[in-house]
Amino acid sequence: MEFSPLNRLPQDTLHQIFSHLTLREIIVSKCVCKCLNSTLSSQAFLHLISTLQPPLSLLALRPSHRTHSHSHNNQSPHCALHVFDTVLNYWFRFPLSFLPFRSHYPITSSHGLLYLWAEGPTSAGPIPAISPPPPPPPPPSNNSKTLIVCNPLTRQFKLLPQLGSAWCKHGSVLVGSPNQVLVLTELAAIYFSGSTTSNNWLKFSSNLPSKPRSPILISDTILALCDVGSPWRSQWKLFRSTVKDLQFSQQWTRLEKHEWGDIFDILKRPRLLAGRNDKVLMIGGLKSSYSLHSTCSTILILRLDLDSLEWEEAGRMPPEMFRYFQDSSKFKVFGGGSKVCFSGKRVGRLALWEENECGKGEWRWISGVPGNSDGLYRGFVFEAQLNAVP
Repeated sequence: MEFSPLNRLPQDTLHQIFSHLTLREIIVSKCVCKCLNSTLSSQAFLHLISTLQPPLSLLALRPSHRTHSHSHNNQSPHCALHVFDTVLNYWFRFPLSFLPFRSHYPITSSHGLLYLWAEGPTSAGPIPAISPPPPPPPPPSNNSKTLIVCNPLTRQFKLLPQLGSAWCKHGSVLVGSPNQVLVLTELAAIYFSGSTTSNNWLKFSSNLPSKPRSPILISDTILALCDVGSPWRSQWKLFRSTVKDLQFSQQWTRLEKHEWGDIFDILKRPRLLAGRNDKVLMIGGLKSSYSLHSTCSTILILRLDLDSLEWEEAGRMPPEMFRYFQDSSKFKVFGGGSKVCFSGKRVGRLALWEENECGKGEWRWISGVPGNSDGLYRGFVFEAQLNAVP
């Protein structure tokens, strides 16, 4: 490519040519050579196409806990975010080497921005401020944790105010609209909004009845599953609150209707995901009976309309696919929107449920999952876009 006739064209001409590509095609083109990667990463080109390209929905993987621990001990960062394009059926990477930290761990995303836990700068020098208007918080010390928000496509990033390591270990990070972050635990929650003049976390009590399971944030509504049963038998219930209610120390409310019946009792180890159009997805193994150690006959996806508070079945894993998870002692669920992904020990690939534009769910396998893991992959949906600014 270094000797290609394309190199003889002016940069403005190249920008005009490649501006007619879709975001998916631009990302693939950047992998061709260093010259195209540099051309398609320039600020002039990004500015030209930033308002023309719709978001690209991708499945992103978190590093395994074992790999994360190994990198922490050896001070080597995760240098890329592995993502899967469900349209092209192709794995590719977004480099993260532009982040000047000894260790960083991707956890979630929202509105085209990626959120990561970071520990320790790579050098004693100051961390550059990408967005100068608000004064940047101090760089994290060797023993502290901080949240980074970045756009891997434009290589822009910003540090959120510093946090203690306990929030990283025990808190669930929920992100909604840009620059609004909530870290939730059983007893407390902290909230940060980039739209306020204060550059600090707001802390308030959460007072949940138990450790929240798979909490989600939909608009301003926080939902979480909590176990209100006994030490011998779990009993899951759905709780709801808002950021405003938590700030004014108001309690969580239990969401329930008589018409729901035993909906929480038929699922084994249920999880929540944020669905399309502000719907809630609840996923779990469908129990064969109500006995304590009941086996599961399949994996069920239920969908809740928050306006009508009515449940419906969205998907049921096919028997030939569930057979692989039935032999697995444990499985994980991740995704959101129109995509729900499943991983399991010794399965060796991911199972994907994807809802099409007509509202019909389709099941298929995803192979070639990168990285060394025990098979229990975790991840999230990343809506890649070029005009998202940290």
